[in-house]
Amino acid sequence: MSEQWTWSYEGPDGAAMSGEGLSEASFPTQSDAESWFGEVWHDLAASGVAAVTLHRNGEKVYGPMSLEAAP
Repeated sequence: MSEQWTWSYEGPDGAAMSGEGLSEASFPTQSDAESWFGEVWHDLAASGVAAVTLHRNGEKVYGPMSLEAAP
């Protein structure tokens, strides 16, 4: 069985976000998922995403991780 790595998204109020502009793609490895995230996190933040959580086969790996830039 192959692994599926996915991201979930939270708004500023902590509520789950989905929809247009938010990828529901799955990735074969953690590295692939994290590389993709590194390329798009600014776009996610601009779309209103406040935090993300990484999942492997539906199980939480880590997060929520804030997208707020440090001062």
